[in-house]
Amino acid sequence: MKTSKAHRIALLFNANKTFDREVMSGIAAYLASRRATWELFLEEDFRLRLGGIEHWQGDGIIADMDDPAVAAALARCKVPVVAVGGSYASPHDYPAGVPYVATDNFELIKAAYTHLVDAGLHRFAMFSLPESAQNRWAQEREKAFRSLMAQDGMTAEIFRGCETSVQEWDEAVRGQVDWLRSLPKPVGIIAVNDARARQLLQACLLAGIEVPEQVALIGIDNDPLVRMLTRIPLSSVIQGAQEMGRTAASLVERMLHGAKLEGLRVLVPPAGIQAAISSQHQVIRHPQVMRARHFIRQYACQGIKTHQVAEHVGVSRSSLETYFRRELGCSVHDVILRCKLDAAKAGLASERSIAEVALGSGFTSIQYLHLVFKRELGCTPRAYRERAQEERGLLACG
Repeated sequence: MKTSKAHRIALLFNANKTFDREVMSGIAAYLASRRATWELFLEEDFRLRLGGIEHWQGDGIIADMDDPAVAAALARCKVPVVAVGGSYASPHDYPAGVPYVATDNFELIKAAYTHLVDAGLHRFAMFSLPESAQNRWAQEREKAFRSLMAQDGMTAEIFRGCETSVQEWDEAVRGQVDWLRSLPKPVGIIAVNDARARQLLQACLLAGIEVPEQVALIGIDNDPLVRMLTRIPLSSVIQGAQEMGRTAASLVERMLHGAKLEGLRVLVPPAGIQAAISSQHQVIRHPQVMRARHFIRQYACQGIKTHQVAEHVGVSRSSLETYFRRELGCSVHDVILRCKLDAAKAGLASERSIAEVALGSGFTSIQYLHLVFKRELGCTPRAYRERAQEERGLLACG
């Protein structure tokens, strides 16, 4: 039986980055759908293996070209190359002579901004990264933010801070806290990625700034690891990275069959918003209710009770219940339960077992989690997980 020749394709991505992993997932999905025969070559971090890449004897390359050093190294390659990375306002910033599949930086920031506007906010800021050749994508997102602010007649408030390291960690956090305290409140802040959003969320907790009543925060990437490492669930813009991977793979396949695609650019819009507590701004007038909700969001999954919330705020349990009924129309227990339920729903989107999700979200048993899901959502935790997986599959295919 005659078999077709397997094409040797190098994937030059950094597997430590969520964005790159999602792009590679999209490439894999394309290959599965087309039954294409490719031999894939990849490194955990391809930047360590750039030397001599122009002499590689394969058939094609798909590469993350946000780093100009990568674009320079691949400019000498003779095999078909498809670039993946962020979009640029200036056409001169794209690598020359190669098809380029880009995440639309303007649309990412616009989606985050619109989400915060819809939450009822009127003041906005951005937490970015220091300017560098490797951070060009972040500076492009700054340009998008400035453009949106100018369109609405507002000044763009942007804080870059410093690159965090063990030696500069305390200094970085102090700078973030000082900046947060200087901002008029309430304010909606867009972070250029989830890692930066997580840092700012920690700074808010350290400074005693209520999230999202005083600072509503949204990141970009929908990084599952970051979501697991934050005490308050983080909202995030979902990049269309899997669609980028599928598109890049299809372009390589076309080039392998003789298509000339030099200079082609494809902009891929965001896939949606993962809305969570960090951006669910709500005007709260009573200071004790604001402090209590902030405390609940941090510790609901640790099994706190109403009396502990009242002790933290410094009022009696009955007084706090009265304040909650007047301000929110519900009890303290209701808010604690909602936070635990939100944590459980987020946990079910991961690979953790239902028992681990129950424990991690503060429910005393799988049976109690099951009872709450049936009562509040009308389905079991397992059914909720299956439905969420189906919706994500449809979103990825859309």
